Amino acid sequence: MIGLDIADSGLWTITINRPDKANSLTEAMLTELAEIAERAQEARGLILTGTGKVFSAGADLDEARAGLATSPVWERLSNAMAAVPCLKVAALNGTLAGGANGMVLACDIRIAVPSAKVFYPVMKLGYLPQPSDAGRMAALIGPARTKMILAAGQKITAQEAYDYGLVDRIVEPEALMATAHELLAHSLEARPETAAGILRMCR
Repeated sequence: MIGLDIADSGLWTITINRPDKANSLTEAMLTELAEIAERAQEARGLILTGTGKVFSAGADLDEARAGLATSPVWERLSNAMAAVPCLKVAALNGTLAGGANGMVLACDIRIAVPSAKVFYPVMKLGYLPQPSDAGRMAALIGPARTKMILAAGQKITAQEAYDYGLVDRIVEPEALMATAHELLAHSLEARPETAAGILRMCR
């Protein structure tokens, strides 16, 4: 349910592939995603995307009720993604919900289709967000807008996410992957030490 393509150029493309369940994430899927991110130290560029009309609905509901909602595997994944030293693009093919926000917030650039929505209903569900998620979100969009999503439980549109600075570009579905590849083109052509150095300076 997790696809990985490694191109000769050094581009890693990770795809969440459970469209019949809105790409909801099981513990096994999260563990596999974390292991891939931990292996990706040599990647020259990375795309994170999904199949179907939803990027990810967050935790699989049955597993969430059984304890997955508070599992440390979410933080393991987001921290592993953040530690990948190359340029990372989250290509949101649809709505981003719940704990799936963590790995997307850990990417460097986020692009989304116009129909995408972003929400993280932890207040309603009675959970705390993963430890790093609130900080990463606030660094991107500020504390008040972060509270709009986490505390007020607002479901924001792709346009609102773009206006906030949570999404960096909105593109039509047929152009999503081409845009992700275009954004990574210079990094894939550059010397790895140059690409890594520029990314370090942008933190």
